Amino acid sequence: MAYDDQNIFAKILRNEIPAIKVYEDERVLAFMDIMPQAEGHTLVIPKAQAVTLLDLNAEDAAYTIQVVQKVARAIEKALDAKGIVLMQLSGEAAGQTVPHVHFHLVPSSIQAMRNHAAEMGDMEKIKANAEKIKAAL
Repeated sequence: MAYDDQNIFAKILRNEIPAIKVYEDERVLAFMDIMPQAEGHTLVIPKAQAVTLLDLNAEDAAYTIQVVQKVARAIEKALDAKGIVLMQLSGEAAGQTVPHVHFHLVPSSIQAMRNHAAEMGDMEKIKANAEKIKAAL
């Protein structure tokens, strides 16, 4: 599948739509999911144009997973999370809803998580959690 540079994450990367960012460098962006499956649900995306994990080159994949680990540690510390679900849905058949490779960090258990992309979260809570995560980074 060809990369669609009009997808929502591409627009976030170009600052065309706002995001509640917790981490950014030249290769990766981490921001809060506004339709969280649990309090503190954070997304980590490479800036490389890749639809699925299989489209991402090995160097960008390795770097991105290092940032995933860094952000996960910050979530654990900031929110006193006892567990974090790491999800990477690769392809529509797997449930991927945005055609840009991304990693979900959900401080919860698989049993307690809300449905994927089901409802908007409380923006004030999301912003407050973002500030805690940023402080822990």
